[in-house]
Amino acid sequence: MNKVSGSAAEAVADIPDGASLAVGGFGLSGVPDVLIGALHKQEAAGLEVVSNNCGVDGRGLGVLLAAGRIARVTGSYVGENKEFARQYLSGELEVELTPQGTLAERLRAGGAGIPAFYTPAGVGTQVAEGGLPWRYAPGGSVAVASPPKETRDFSGRPYLLEHGITTDFALVRAWRGDRHGNLVFRRAAANFNPLAAMAGRITIAEVEELVEPGELAPDDVHLPGIYVQRIVELTPEQAADKRIEKRTVSI
Repeated sequence: MNKVSGSAAEAVADIPDGASLAVGGFGLSGVPDVLIGALHKQEAAGLEVVSNNCGVDGRGLGVLLAAGRIARVTGSYVGENKEFARQYLSGELEVELTPQGTLAERLRAGGAGIPAFYTPAGVGTQVAEGGLPWRYAPGGSVAVASPPKETRDFSGRPYLLEHGITTDFALVRAWRGDRHGNLVFRRAAANFNPLAAMAGRITIAEVEELVEPGELAPDDVHLPGIYVQRIVELTPEQAADKRIEKRTVSI
Protein backbone atom coordinates (compact mmCIF):
# COMPACT_ATOMS: atom_id res chain seq x y z
CA MET A 1 0.00 0.00 0.00
CA ASN A 2 3.00 2.33 0.05
CA LYS A 3 2.45 4.39 -3.11
CA VAL A 4 5.31 6.84 -2.62
CA SER A 5 7.67 7.18 -5.59
CA GLY A 6 11.33 7.93 -5.10
CA SER A 7 11.17 11.06 -7.24
CA ALA A 8 9.00 12.94 -9.70
CA ALA A 9 11.21 11.64 -12.51
CA GLU A 10 10.56 8.07 -11.41
CA ALA A 11 6.82 8.70 -11.15
CA VAL A 12 6.45 9.94 -14.75
CA ALA A 13 9.10 7.73 -16.36
CA ASP A 14 6.61 5.41 -18.08
CA ILE A 15 4.40 8.09 -19.64
CA PRO A 16 4.79 7.35 -23.37
CA ASP A 17 4.53 9.47 -26.50
CA GLY A 18 0.89 10.07 -27.40
CA ALA A 19 -0.42 9.50 -23.87
CA SER A 20 -3.56 11.28 -22.69
CA LEU A 21 -3.26 13.29 -19.47
CA ALA A 22 -5.81 14.87 -17.14
CA VAL A 23 -4.03 17.70 -15.33
CA GLY A 24 -5.29 19.62 -12.30
CA GLY A 25 -5.01 23.33 -11.72
CA PHE A 26 -6.82 26.54 -12.52
CA GLY A 27 -4.66 29.36 -13.78
CA LEU A 28 -1.54 28.85 -11.66
CA SER A 29 -3.41 27.63 -8.56
CA GLY A 30 -3.03 23.97 -7.67
CA VAL A 31 -0.88 23.18 -10.71
CA PRO A 32 1.36 20.07 -10.43
CA ASP A 33 4.43 22.03 -11.53
CA VAL A 34 7.00 19.53 -10.27
CA LEU A 35 5.43 16.62 -12.16
CA ILE A 36 5.07 18.78 -15.28
CA GLY A 37 8.74 19.74 -14.99
CA ALA A 38 9.76 16.10 -14.66
CA LEU A 39 7.67 15.19 -17.70
CA HIS A 40 9.34 18.00 -19.63
CA LYS A 41 12.74 16.47 -18.87
CA GLN A 42 11.42 13.00 -19.69
CA GLU A 43 10.67 14.21 -23.25
CA ALA A 44 7.38 12.39 -23.98
CA ALA A 45 5.73 14.06 -26.98
CA GLY A 46 2.44 14.07 -28.87
CA LEU A 47 0.56 14.38 -25.59
CA GLU A 48 -3.22 14.84 -25.43
CA VAL A 49 -4.03 17.03 -22.43
CA VAL A 50 -7.33 17.56 -20.63
CA SER A 51 -7.14 20.56 -18.30
CA ASN A 52 -9.11 23.70 -17.53
CA ASN A 53 -6.37 25.78 -19.15
CA CYS A 54 -2.95 25.11 -20.64
CA GLY A 55 -0.88 27.13 -18.21
CA VAL A 56 0.68 30.48 -19.07
CA ASP A 57 3.78 31.30 -21.06
CA GLY A 58 6.69 29.65 -19.25
CA ARG A 59 4.70 28.14 -16.39
CA GLY A 60 2.55 25.07 -15.79
CA LEU A 61 1.51 23.23 -18.93
CA GLY A 62 2.87 26.20 -20.86
CA VAL A 63 6.32 24.62 -20.40
CA LEU A 64 5.29 21.50 -22.33
CA LEU A 65 3.39 23.56 -24.87
CA ALA A 66 6.39 25.77 -25.65
CA ALA A 67 8.51 22.67 -26.17
CA GLY A 68 6.08 21.39 -28.80
CA ARG A 69 5.16 18.34 -26.78
CA ILE A 70 1.36 18.79 -26.68
CA ALA A 71 -0.65 17.75 -29.73
CA ARG A 72 -4.20 18.23 -28.45
CA VAL A 73 -5.92 20.11 -25.63
CA THR A 74 -9.40 19.72 -24.22
CA GLY A 75 -10.07 22.72 -21.99
CA SER A 76 -12.40 25.57 -21.14
CA TYR A 77 -10.14 28.64 -20.92
CA VAL A 78 -7.10 29.54 -23.00
CA GLY A 79 -6.85 33.31 -22.86
CA GLU A 80 -3.57 33.89 -20.98
CA ASN A 81 -1.12 32.04 -23.21
CA LYS A 82 0.22 33.72 -26.35
CA GLU A 83 2.08 30.59 -27.47
CA PHE A 84 -1.14 28.60 -27.18
CA ALA A 85 -2.90 31.06 -29.46
CA ARG A 86 -0.03 30.99 -31.96
CA GLN A 87 0.06 27.19 -32.17
CA TYR A 88 -3.72 26.89 -32.41
CA LEU A 89 -4.15 29.50 -35.14
CA SER A 90 -1.21 28.14 -37.14
CA GLY A 91 -2.59 24.60 -37.13
CA GLU A 92 0.09 23.11 -34.89
CA LEU A 93 -2.32 22.36 -32.01
CA GLU A 94 -5.77 20.78 -31.92
CA VAL A 95 -8.11 22.36 -29.37
CA GLU A 96 -11.49 21.19 -28.10
CA LEU A 97 -13.15 23.98 -26.14
CA THR A 98 -15.93 22.94 -23.77
CA PRO A 99 -17.99 24.81 -21.16
CA GLN A 100 -16.20 24.82 -17.82
CA GLY A 101 -18.92 23.06 -15.84
CA THR A 102 -19.30 20.50 -18.60
CA LEU A 103 -15.57 19.80 -18.50
CA ALA A 104 -15.72 19.28 -14.74
CA GLU A 105 -18.63 16.87 -15.05
CA ARG A 106 -17.05 14.99 -17.96
CA LEU A 107 -14.00 14.30 -15.77
CA ARG A 108 -16.12 13.32 -12.76
CA ALA A 109 -18.35 11.11 -14.87
CA GLY A 110 -15.39 9.33 -16.43
CA GLY A 111 -13.92 8.68 -13.01
CA ALA A 112 -17.26 7.37 -11.73
CA GLY A 113 -17.69 4.98 -14.64
CA ILE A 114 -20.50 7.01 -16.26
CA PRO A 115 -20.02 6.95 -20.05
CA ALA A 116 -22.20 9.95 -20.89
CA PHE A 117 -24.77 12.41 -19.52
CA TYR A 118 -27.19 15.09 -20.69
CA THR A 119 -26.71 18.78 -19.89
CA PRO A 120 -28.41 22.04 -20.93
CA ALA A 121 -25.04 23.81 -21.19
CA GLY A 122 -24.27 24.63 -24.82
CA VAL A 123 -27.77 24.09 -26.20
CA GLY A 124 -28.43 26.44 -29.11
CA THR A 125 -24.73 27.14 -29.71
CA GLN A 126 -21.97 25.63 -31.84
CA VAL A 127 -21.13 23.41 -28.88
CA ALA A 128 -24.29 21.49 -29.75
CA GLU A 129 -24.57 22.23 -33.47
CA GLY A 130 -20.94 21.55 -34.34
CA GLY A 131 -18.58 23.54 -36.50
CA LEU A 132 -16.21 24.84 -33.85
CA PRO A 133 -12.66 24.79 -35.27
CA TRP A 134 -10.71 22.09 -33.47
CA ARG A 135 -7.70 22.43 -35.75
CA TYR A 136 -6.79 24.95 -38.44
CA ALA A 137 -4.93 24.24 -41.66
CA PRO A 138 -1.70 26.21 -42.19
CA GLY A 139 -3.49 28.60 -44.56
CA GLY A 140 -6.15 29.51 -41.99
CA SER A 141 -9.01 27.30 -43.17
CA VAL A 142 -10.63 24.85 -40.74
CA ALA A 143 -9.03 21.42 -41.05
CA VAL A 144 -11.03 19.68 -38.28
CA ALA A 145 -14.34 20.95 -36.91
CA SER A 146 -16.37 19.76 -33.94
CA PRO A 147 -19.19 17.34 -34.79
CA PRO A 148 -22.83 17.98 -33.88
CA LYS A 149 -23.96 16.45 -30.59
CA GLU A 150 -27.01 14.38 -29.88
CA THR A 151 -29.85 16.34 -28.27
CA ARG A 152 -32.92 15.20 -26.40
CA ASP A 153 -35.86 16.86 -24.66
CA PHE A 154 -36.58 16.23 -21.00
CA SER A 155 -39.74 17.79 -19.54
CA GLY A 156 -39.93 20.07 -22.53
CA ARG A 157 -36.38 21.36 -22.26
CA PRO A 158 -33.54 20.46 -24.68
CA TYR A 159 -30.33 18.86 -23.42
CA LEU A 160 -27.25 17.67 -25.25
CA LEU A 161 -25.23 14.52 -24.76
CA GLU A 162 -21.69 14.84 -23.42
CA HIS A 163 -19.26 11.95 -22.97
CA GLY A 164 -17.30 11.18 -19.81
CA ILE A 165 -13.54 11.55 -19.97
CA THR A 166 -10.93 9.01 -18.93
CA THR A 167 -7.21 9.41 -19.60
CA ASP A 168 -4.13 7.23 -19.51
CA PHE A 169 -2.57 9.30 -16.71
CA ALA A 170 -3.49 12.16 -14.40
CA LEU A 171 -1.15 14.68 -12.79
CA VAL A 172 -2.47 16.51 -9.72
CA ARG A 173 -1.28 18.53 -6.73
CA ALA A 174 -2.58 18.20 -3.17
CA TRP A 175 -1.91 19.97 0.12
CA ARG A 176 -1.56 16.80 2.19
CA GLY A 177 -1.49 13.11 1.42
CA ASP A 178 -0.61 9.81 3.04
CA ARG A 179 1.28 6.80 1.76
CA HIS A 180 -1.97 5.09 0.80
CA GLY A 181 -2.82 7.90 -1.61
CA ASN A 182 -5.56 9.63 0.38
CA LEU A 183 -5.48 13.33 -0.49
CA VAL A 184 -6.55 16.63 1.08
CA PHE A 185 -6.75 19.78 -1.03
CA ARG A 186 -6.58 23.34 0.32
CA ARG A 187 -9.10 25.99 -0.59
CA ALA A 188 -9.03 27.27 -4.18
CA ALA A 189 -6.07 25.00 -5.02
CA ALA A 190 -8.52 22.08 -5.09
CA ASN A 191 -10.21 23.33 -8.29
CA PHE A 192 -9.98 20.61 -10.98
CA ASN A 193 -7.53 18.39 -9.08
CA PRO A 194 -9.98 15.86 -7.53
CA LEU A 195 -11.82 15.52 -10.85
CA ALA A 196 -8.63 15.06 -12.88
CA ALA A 197 -7.43 12.48 -10.36
CA MET A 198 -10.65 10.49 -10.76
CA ALA A 199 -10.38 10.47 -14.55
CA GLY A 200 -6.84 9.09 -14.79
CA ARG A 201 -6.26 5.34 -15.09
CA ILE A 202 -2.88 5.97 -13.41
CA THR A 203 -2.98 9.04 -11.18
CA ILE A 204 0.20 10.66 -9.90
CA ALA A 205 -0.10 13.21 -7.10
CA GLU A 206 2.53 15.60 -5.82
CA VAL A 207 1.84 16.53 -2.19
CA GLU A 208 3.11 19.46 -0.17
CA GLU A 209 3.05 17.44 3.05
CA LEU A 210 3.29 13.65 3.30
CA VAL A 211 1.89 12.02 6.43
CA GLU A 212 1.58 8.47 7.69
CA PRO A 213 -1.62 6.44 7.21
CA GLY A 214 -4.07 7.22 10.00
CA GLU A 215 -2.94 10.82 10.46
CA LEU A 216 -5.64 12.12 8.12
CA ALA A 217 -9.08 12.07 9.70
CA PRO A 218 -11.44 10.19 7.37
CA ASP A 219 -13.84 13.15 7.29
CA ASP A 220 -11.00 15.40 6.09
CA VAL A 221 -10.10 13.28 3.06
CA HIS A 222 -11.28 14.88 -0.19
CA LEU A 223 -10.12 12.09 -2.50
CA PRO A 224 -9.72 8.47 -1.34
CA GLY A 225 -6.54 6.61 -2.19
CA ILE A 226 -8.34 4.19 -4.50
CA TYR A 227 -8.03 6.87 -7.20
CA VAL A 228 -4.29 7.45 -6.69
CA GLN A 229 -1.50 5.10 -7.78
CA ARG A 230 1.64 7.18 -7.11
CA ILE A 231 2.62 9.86 -4.60
CA VAL A 232 5.53 12.29 -4.87
CA GLU A 233 6.58 14.19 -1.74
CA LEU A 234 7.64 17.76 -2.45
CA THR A 235 10.56 19.46 -0.75
CA PRO A 236 9.73 22.54 1.37
CA GLU A 237 11.14 24.72 -1.40
CA GLN A 238 8.98 23.06 -4.05
CA ALA A 239 5.89 23.29 -1.85
CA ALA A 240 6.47 27.01 -1.27
CA ASP A 241 7.00 27.85 -4.95
CA LYS A 242 3.56 29.24 -5.76
CA ARG A 243 3.35 31.92 -8.43
CA ILE A 244 0.66 34.57 -8.71
CA GLU A 245 -0.76 34.83 -12.20
CA LYS A 246 -2.07 38.39 -11.86
CA ARG A 247 -1.29 40.57 -8.88
CA THR A 248 -4.19 42.97 -8.32
CA VAL A 249 -3.12 44.57 -5.05
CA SER A 250 0.10 46.30 -4.01
CA ILE A 251 2.40 44.92 -1.33
